[in-house]
Amino acid sequence: MSELPSVRGQILRSENLAPFTWFRVGGPADALFLPADRDDLMEFLRWAPAELPVTLLGVGSNVIVRDGGVGGIVIRLAGRAFAAIEPLEHARIRAGAGALDAMVAKGAAKAGIAGLEFYVGVPGTIGGALAMNAGCYGRETGGALVEATALTRQGEVLKLSNADFAFSYRHNELPPGTIFLDATFQGRPDEPGAIQARMAEITAKREGSQPIREKTGGSTFKNPIGPNGDKLSAWMLVDEAGMRGRRRGGAQVSDKHANFLINTGEASAADIEGLGEEVRAAVLANSGVELEWEIKRIGRPRDAG
Repeated sequence: MSELPSVRGQILRSENLAPFTWFRVGGPADALFLPADRDDLMEFLRWAPAELPVTLLGVGSNVIVRDGGVGGIVIRLAGRAFAAIEPLEHARIRAGAGALDAMVAKGAAKAGIAGLEFYVGVPGTIGGALAMNAGCYGRETGGALVEATALTRQGEVLKLSNADFAFSYRHNELPPGTIFLDATFQGRPDEPGAIQARMAEITAKREGSQPIREKTGGSTFKNPIGPNGDKLSAWMLVDEAGMRGRRRGGAQVSDKHANFLINTGEASAADIEGLGEEVRAAVLANSGVELEWEIKRIGRPRDAG
């Protein structure tokens, strides 16, 4: 990857990714691309050979970057060009893929658009929310999305309807490598004060039950489906397996919420991921339920350098 094209944004070689993640762990990207705007991104993708690995990174709220770093190009949609939030007619709002979910909730509230309050409790960006149908407290992205704009891995523009996503729990059916640019959401009219009051309730509930002041990610594991088709609580299964508070190196299962892993200060990515695997094994042995990771794990172990 010695030859890279000229861009209007930045390409940073061997850039440490730990500062870009909420866990504050992980090795360097071979190259980190910060596009200036969507045209810059499109031109780069049209240049990029098919064999060049391309990885998207938002604000790193739901990801473990392994200690050996990430090969190829890591693209981060940072800056105002990807974070615009625009209220529209008919109680709709458009947001860039790099916009923080919480800022979209606040922008909607200010414009008197209800129905997106749940986003104040979702860590991350709109791009990540689209990728994993993010949600909380009974609402999900798929229930509010009208349409989205994206790019293929080859830099071609896609106009996507809600139906194109075929959303399911923490998943969509779009081709791997789809890069989101923006999304439009449908809400309903309401008084800004009433919307903000509901957002305050969500924020208080989250602060009271989750370790949001720690170096952590979002929920570690998906809530599994039980043998009778009912949704089980991952945190309860972890608790029942005796793993609340369990440590591995500098990583710990949160005492506050058993479905959160935290970096107590000196954890490696291997500590965190290894602890997660210990939790999965303990839950399987205790309950027969195999937990699936919700947090994304990307890159190479340190010994794979």
